[in-house]
Amino acid sequence: MSHPAYIFWDNSNIFIPAKYVASRRDGVFAEPLVRIQFDNLYRLAHAGRRVDSAVCVGSVPPELRAVWDHLRAAGVTIELYERGAGTGTEQGVDQCLQVHMLRVLADVRPPGVAVLLTGDGAGYDTGAGYHADMERLHRFGWGIEVLSWDAACRRALKEWAGTVGRYIP
Repeated sequence: MSHPAYIFWDNSNIFIPAKYVASRRDGVFAEPLVRIQFDNLYRLAHAGRRVDSAVCVGSVPPELRAVWDHLRAAGVTIELYERGAGTGTEQGVDQCLQVHMLRVLADVRPPGVAVLLTGDGAGYDTGAGYHADMERLHRFGWGIEVLSWDAACRRALKEWAGTVGRYIP
């Protein structure tokens, strides 16, 4: 019997690098045409396992309402944050996802498989960020999988995930 999956999904860290990859591969005009088939990405993340928890965190662009509704219907918890007025950037998205990671670390026994959909690994050098929290999960017996774009994922996160679990480009 396989361990259940707990999915932690940073939508911006998947979608924005997808645009970068498309631009590099097909030219700058491909970037605005990028679409992600979320059902397929979700299937890849759970890999046929039972999903005990899935959370997707992102920002509030209104044009994605149908995407958020579709993921909710699939059982994914959605948490959305406004972009900062001064910077236009996301505020608190990474920290929100990390809170969910640490909650399962504290609350779930026996451990399952932590599946992180991200694009960076920022913050690791200071003991913060997704990578540091994935290491915490691993120390307590959790399986580790990271799904990311090769072009955007921090090398240390890719190498670590490939060593202790799986890195899926």
